[in-house]
Amino acid sequence: MAFKLNRSTKEPMSEINVTPFVDVMLVLLIIFMVTAPLLTVGVQVDLPESSADSLPEETEPLTLTINSKGEIFIQESKVEYEKIIAKVLAVSKNRTDTRIYVRGDKTINYGRVLEIMGLLSGSGFTKVALISEPYKER
Repeated sequence: MAFKLNRSTKEPMSEINVTPFVDVMLVLLIIFMVTAPLLTVGVQVDLPESSADSLPEETEPLTLTINSKGEIFIQESKVEYEKIIAKVLAVSKNRTDTRIYVRGDKTINYGRVLEIMGLLSGSGFTKVALISEPYKER
């Protein structure tokens, strides 16, 4: 009984099938495109417009938000006025060189925003900046 071995069917396939790889990458791309806008700070604020250039971002800054009701938020958690500095120091791990962005609703009193910025600057924070919407041509 002669047994003939067919060499062409036993050789390993040397080509890579990239179709499943491309399918997975397209699905991941769609997921990231859908979720990226949701990663912004969650407190809804109507920011004023400005024609100033954007600041470069090396690391994610700490965001302090004042909404139209005058409520103060650090990132997304509400904080009382008296506890702002203690909470900011805790979040920034006592680093006064942490970049802090202040987002103030355009209907809030300008003095209130400056009061909080002054409080932060007076506590030793050196990188405090205001956030605004880009200027839109009308």
